[in-house]
Amino acid sequence: MCSEFDIIRHYFKRSATQAVLGIGDDAALIKATDNTELAISTDTLVCGKHFFADADPYKLGCKSLAVNLSDMVAMGAKPRWVLLALTVPDNLVQHDKTWLSEFSAGFFALADSHQVELIGGDTTSGPLNIGVQIIGEVEVGKALRRSGAKLDDDIWISGRLGDAALALNHELRQITLEPNELVECLPALLTPTARVGLGQRLISLAHSAIDISDGLVADLEHILAASEKAAYINMTDIPCSPVLKKYLQQPLVMNCLLTGGDDYELCFTAPKINCRKIENLSAELAIPLTRIGEILSGEGLIVKDAKGSAITLETKGYDHFIA
Repeated sequence: MCSEFDIIRHYFKRSATQAVLGIGDDAALIKATDNTELAISTDTLVCGKHFFADADPYKLGCKSLAVNLSDMVAMGAKPRWVLLALTVPDNLVQHDKTWLSEFSAGFFALADSHQVELIGGDTTSGPLNIGVQIIGEVEVGKALRRSGAKLDDDIWISGRLGDAALALNHELRQITLEPNELVECLPALLTPTARVGLGQRLISLAHSAIDISDGLVADLEHILAASEKAAYINMTDIPCSPVLKKYLQQPLVMNCLLTGGDDYELCFTAPKINCRKIENLSAELAIPLTRIGEILSGEGLIVKDAKGSAITLETKGYDHFIA
């Protein structure tokens, strides 16, 4: 029989290199770098709600960390430490050792690539549920916030949007993609890319930022509410894949682009004077950064179509208690 402590020792315990004290005690001990503040966030992934029961465990391990890294990006913080609370069904512990081995391998592959250290957490038996808490560092007073958007700021997006939601809708049989189209879209759903490094470089260029997890419209409106501003965005300027663009006339696909969520790209606002610097940063980091709109006075968000007319949306984004 495999116990809780066997799981920790075999799959997750490593010697601490960045923490004062890591896994193995009642709590971890960390020491922040001088002149920094700690940025702390947590996300929960629930089987059947955020991922399918037959999800590839390696990719799931990567994604469970990536969605948390994305929160650090949005704050301009350098990710340093994570804690993992893992609830696992008994059959994946006692009868299928491959799942734990692959999940931990995926988790650590991404953690190692960004020098992020697992320093603790909890392991228990029950319905599959993954909770990750992440801790990062940012220079005192320099963190990017949702409340910093200024009048006349440009609104920018990293990467491209909508592929994750499009792939999910295919899996739910609400739309049918060709096999090669699904191959192009699935990575955005299963292994999203956290733009680690981008947020830290934007500290001196941007006024506000948020990661796009619940959909562009919903998340941008969080910035507007916190900043007490309004905005418009041009739908035709929002970067998307050729696959999504092919089906964009369908209302369901338009919703994937604007409100689908699960993108984990960065939405940020910046003064127009920094446009060239942001374009240069895009080239330097090889990360597409695209202007899609502008911050206005007032309140609310207007989404414009190709003719400049406002688009009416049935929903604004993903809500855990409504979806």
